[in-house]
Amino acid sequence: MPDATASVLLLGATGQVGYALRRTLAPLGAAYAPGRAAVDLTDLKSVRGAVRELRPDLVVNAAAYTDVDGAEKEPERAARINAEAPRVLAEAARAVGAWLVHYSTDYVFGGSKRAPYTEADAPSPISVYGRTKRDGEAAIQAVGGRHVILRTSWVYSRRRSNFVRTMLGLARENDRLTVVDDQIGVPTWAGWCAEATASVCERLLADGDAPKAGCYHLAGTGQTSWYGLARAVFAQFGRTDVTVEPVSSGEYETAAPRPAYTVLDSSRIRTAFRVPTTTWSEQLSRFRRHVTSLKD
Repeated sequence: MPDATASVLLLGATGQVGYALRRTLAPLGAAYAPGRAAVDLTDLKSVRGAVRELRPDLVVNAAAYTDVDGAEKEPERAARINAEAPRVLAEAARAVGAWLVHYSTDYVFGGSKRAPYTEADAPSPISVYGRTKRDGEAAIQAVGGRHVILRTSWVYSRRRSNFVRTMLGLARENDRLTVVDDQIGVPTWAGWCAEATASVCERLLADGDAPKAGCYHLAGTGQTSWYGLARAVFAQFGRTDVTVEPVSSGEYETAAPRPAYTVLDSSRIRTAFRVPTTTWSEQLSRFRRHVTSLKD
């Protein structure tokens, strides 16, 4: 076990994964989770200053510009938060000798592959969001230092805007829904993601300079479409009265293109950090057991 006096700087603590991390990281040491008023990722000086002042052992960056369609309209803001801020965090973390754990996304891939993506596959994003997240990864890797990049996918929780909340919200007013069936990925419960991240962080702090720096995929096993996920959600929440009909992506107009296939192979992180194997459907079942209401 790592020393419980380790200091942790957590950014994005009000987001889906960040909120869950407040609980899972607590056993590792004293955590400082500043709000946007204290550390604004669009203000690079405040980002650098927070690390310099706290001098943490571990920086966990769960903050990001995640509005995929909004990024098409605000590319500079998305780049500032998703690419420039991670670079500054990496520089500041390296200066104080801290580990940096940073989240990325399956959307760094273009979706042309039809077998699970591994960390060896070259990113080929097709949206502004995907490109800015790829650039953030590249910036951290260029700085070097002690860093771990965690690519995850299709995150959902009881907080913020996400697919699961949207489906259950729509089902309150509709008994028939149409959902895209030609985009395939791996749904990830934020609570499980935070638990797995805490396990990774524990190993990093305990092993010191062990050669574990790099990029890892962090998702469950299996795969499904948005249509398949919708059906699974309604089954879990007992909404058998809702009919879900599959449609193609072409029937929905969005500002940003979506990759057709972004299944992540997470075997590498399971080997390196002993992260337990879990299916996406098992995560959804656990999520259902932990939720009594989707209202915060």
